[in-house]
Amino acid sequence: MDLRNINPSKSPCIINLASFPNQNQPTDSADEASNEGDSTGGLIPYKNPHALIAYYLGLFSLFPYLGLLLAIPAFILGIMGLQKVKKNPAIRGTVHAWIGIVMGGLMTVVWSAAIVFALLAAAFAK
Repeated sequence: MDLRNINPSKSPCIINLASFPNQNQPTDSADEASNEGDSTGGLIPYKNPHALIAYYLGLFSLFPYLGLLLAIPAFILGIMGLQKVKKNPAIRGTVHAWIGIVMGGLMTVVWSAAIVFALLAAAFAK
C-alpha cells in the first residue's frame, strides 16, 4: 500500500507524506559548506587560521616583555591571512587580518623603541 496516494481529507489520521521534504534528494553542497559549523554567525573566521591567530597575537602584543615576540608574527600572519582572503573571499577574516597587521606593526615599532630607549638609558647612566 502506497501511503502517498491516500487522500488525507478522507482519512484524517493519515499523514500526508507529500508535505514532507524528500530525504533522498541531494542538497546544494555550496549552501551546506558555507553554513557548516558557523554557529558564530560569521564573526570568527575559523576557516582562515592565519587571520585569527594574527588577531590574537596582535592583541596580546600589548603585554610588556612578550610584546615584541608576538607583534612580529602577528604582522606576518596578518599579511598571510589577507592573501588567503584575496584567493578565496568565502573564508572571510579580512578585519581580523588587518587588526593583526596594524597591531603587529605598531607594537613592533613601540617595543623596539622601548628597548632602544632602555639600552640608551642604561648606557648613559654609567
